[in-house]
Amino acid sequence: MDDLWNIGTIKEVMQRHGFTFSKALGQNFLVNPSVCPRIAELGNAKKGFGVLEIGTGIGVLTNELAKRADKVVAVEIDQRLIPVLNETLAEYDNVKIVNDDVMKVDLAKLVETEFAGLDVAVCANLPYYITSPVIMTLLEQRLPIKTITVMVQKEAGTRLCAKMGTREMGAVTVAINYFAQAKVLFNVSRGSFMPPPNVDSCVVQFTLRDSTPQGVTDEKFFFRVARGAFSQRRKTLCNSVSSALGIDKADVACAIEAAGLEANVRAEKLSMQQLIDFAEKLRKVI
Repeated sequence: MDDLWNIGTIKEVMQRHGFTFSKALGQNFLVNPSVCPRIAELGNAKKGFGVLEIGTGIGVLTNELAKRADKVVAVEIDQRLIPVLNETLAEYDNVKIVNDDVMKVDLAKLVETEFAGLDVAVCANLPYYITSPVIMTLLEQRLPIKTITVMVQKEAGTRLCAKMGTREMGAVTVAINYFAQAKVLFNVSRGSFMPPPNVDSCVVQFTLRDSTPQGVTDEKFFFRVARGAFSQRRKTLCNSVSSALGIDKADVACAIEAAGLEANVRAEKLSMQQLIDFAEKLRKVI
């Protein structure tokens, strides 16, 4: 079905299947006809690619992905949508719907099984409440994917795509920059959805790095330090890390000095390499 963005069509399909929106699942369906084609085009939905979609709605984006990619596997948690999708995607034989929670799916096995011989991209209109957990799961598992193209809350997108050493960055910025190169593709107004959310959105893209930054000997500890560094943004790096990780302030100060940083530096001023150097020095003094 090509007019799944049409409000009348959406209402008809929903009524036919007795479907109602779930606030708990953060469901907002796209009614702007230009958005999903752009996501599909910019998100590597093309020949030679398999696309993993997370969250389908009634299949607006799925439809655009299926037109372009060799195969689409869509993970949808809401069982009530399965009969809806069976109708709206009936014309495509290259789409597989997995009715499951993406946070519980063995994604490595799914990608290996479903996309053998294909390059892989991820495209999704993510519910705001699971944006960071889903993105971090995709990155931390080091799945063989080329790009992740997702719609997120505009404020979250700004932070996800912030540059290291800027006020907009946070712990999630560190993680994103560690695994990928991030950019905002375009903005999407709240009026593009039904029902309209209370905030605007944007589409962001992460291009996975071939290799992660050098010098990290313990990734788990490095990300603990990063989270601690941004846990109290108004405090200095020393105070934030000492408080969050329960490490003696003198030891943290020693690591800061050993990393060649100013004693009162704040986390938002650090480059990736400076944060890595600090974490490595801290690991050795505690």
